[in-house]
Amino acid sequence: MLDISVYKIAQVILMSRELDRAEGELRGFIDRLTEEEQASLVAVMWIGRDSFSADELEEAKATAMAEATVPTADYLLGTPHLSDHLENGLDALGLSAADDEDDLIRGG
Repeated sequence: MLDISVYKIAQVILMSRELDRAEGELRGFIDRLTEEEQASLVAVMWIGRDSFSADELEEAKATAMAEATVPTADYLLGTPHLSDHLENGLDALGLSAADDEDDLIRGG
């Protein structure tokens, strides 16, 4: 089970697509997440880039917690194709951020 809402992941996806304009906002958003939320976010990204399978979600979260050596925002922002990996990770978990992304774009 994820310790972060799909809505929050959708926010990260949208901001990471506009990194030139939203880097500061994205860093602040990630920094304000709890450690558990940050670990889940990293785990979803890892699943999306095939470092872990969807069945290994709990292991991925535990690894993210145990191996965190740099701030999560630094790690994620240094990851190429972050938004794609997050979307792919959600898809692998049977989840979608599409509706939440649409709501956020419309200002909902």
